[in-house]
This record gives sequence, structure tokens and C-alpha cells, in this order.
Amino acid sequence: MPNPQLLYAAEQLGLLLRAARKTRGLSQAELGQKLGLSQGRISALELNPKALNLEQLMAWTSAVGLELQIKEKGATPPDEAW
Repeated sequence: MPNPQLLYAAEQLGLLLRAARKTRGLSQAELGQKLGLSQGRISALELNPKALNLEQLMAWTSAVGLELQIKEKGATPPDEAW
């Protein structure tokens, strides 16, 4: 998966999360177990990521080896976290 990924729509987030899960070799059921969610809920969130809350998003990205960065539009991402 190329780094970094810029997202412009919620649907892109669902695709990115699904791709990262598959890259890690995790089934929806396995990821759900890590996050305390059912396989059906993981499927629903991949299809409709607008339903994710921030806590779920942070846990999900961590479980699939991703990190989130928030920066000013057009700014170069920092080399290190705060």
C-alpha cells in the first residue's frame, strides 16, 4: 500500500481499511475479535465507514498496522509524531 494515502471521501476510507486488513492476512472475523466487534459489523463498517466512531477508527488502524496523521492541507507531513 503506497504511503501516505490522501482521502477525499469516506468511501475511500472503507477501501483502505479493507485493503490493509487483507494485507495483514486478517479475516473480518479475526479483526472483529481484536476490536470487540462482530464479523458482520466489520463488513458493514468497511462498506459504510461513515458509521465508524473515532475510537473504532483508531483501534482499527492500529490493528492493521496503519497510523493517522492530521496536517494542514498541502503541508509536508512531519517526520516524527509529537
